Amino acid sequence: MIDALTPAGRQVIALDCRGHDRSGKPHDPIAYEGTRMADDAIALMDHLRIDEADLMGYSMGGFIAMSLLVRHPTRFRNVIISGVGAVGARGRRDPERAQAIAAALEVEDKATVSDAEARGFREFAEISGNDLRALAAMQRGAATRRWFDPRMLRSVSLPVMVLVGEKDALVGPPEPLAAMIPGSKLVRVPGDHLTAPLTAEFRQAILDFLAEHSPVAA
Repeated sequence: MIDALTPAGRQVIALDCRGHDRSGKPHDPIAYEGTRMADDAIALMDHLRIDEADLMGYSMGGFIAMSLLVRHPTRFRNVIISGVGAVGARGRRDPERAQAIAAALEVEDKATVSDAEARGFREFAEISGNDLRALAAMQRGAATRRWFDPRMLRSVSLPVMVLVGEKDALVGPPEPLAAMIPGSKLVRVPGDHLTAPLTAEFRQAILDFLAEHSPVAA
């Protein structure tokens, strides 16, 4: 995605969320509760002296983007919520699913995990070289409190695109979420939760949306 955006004249700030890659990886679920992960994005913008930006988040990042959208609307020109469906209309991850995924991340032998979706999260985390204990803590922290008040989505005035893979069965249908956000644009592209971001259609949808709502100055 960065390789698609920068040739179009855009600067991209791609942060490693807490618990991931080069950022800190606390093993305490409290470190991931509520708005903490979204607040990291505002802290980074302040540190870089960026007053206003376009915002995009995928999957977990989509929840972060929604939290920022309703709590800090003046810091963004537009918002792309991607990889999030009906579950986003609740303002939080499904607590039971989050706990099941956390347990799968913590168990010593993944072969003992009977939940196929939870085992898939574990396998993807291992392939990506993540800290399993940190991701388990994130899942447990995300299950305890709302990331944002979903009722606030009905008062959004910024341009918003809800972007999902047409075969993404993980997040639920996107229509309930799009219907909550006035004037939002719903776009489906080929692929499921893992493959949709790799498609040319996904990249083009983002480029088109930004060109319309945040054109690059000549």
